[in-house]
Amino acid sequence: MSKRRKHREDSDAVEINLSPMIDCIFILLIFFIVTTVFVEETGVEVNRPDASSSVQLEKNSILIAITANDKVVYGGKDIGVTGVGPQIKQLLLKEDIPVIIQADEGASHGIFAKVYGEAKLAGATRINFSTLR
Repeated sequence: MSKRRKHREDSDAVEINLSPMIDCIFILLIFFIVTTVFVEETGVEVNRPDASSSVQLEKNSILIAITANDKVVYGGKDIGVTGVGPQIKQLLLKEDIPVIIQADEGASHGIFAKVYGEAKLAGATRINFSTLR
């Protein structure tokens, strides 16, 4: 009788079901992917001017670049000064996010002023410019 009892104990091995844990991990992964903030870069390299003081800005923002040859770029596309207003207006419909202008140190002040004015007319309340510090 003891032989039968030992045989029965060996066959009743406990199994751990990992399916619920894997499901939970996949749900968490999906949650983190959906809630991640993606920053859309301007798509061009800009030599920003140096500044004596600066403040760290939010990651979620609208980045507009002005190159050394006065091209206005958003998301890798040359949108020109006239394209700034509609682009910002469309993005501000979703949520109120800051606008950051990345102007090359060789860009003309007049183009920067026009881009700033277009952003203001489009309804942007927080407009900043990017520097090295």
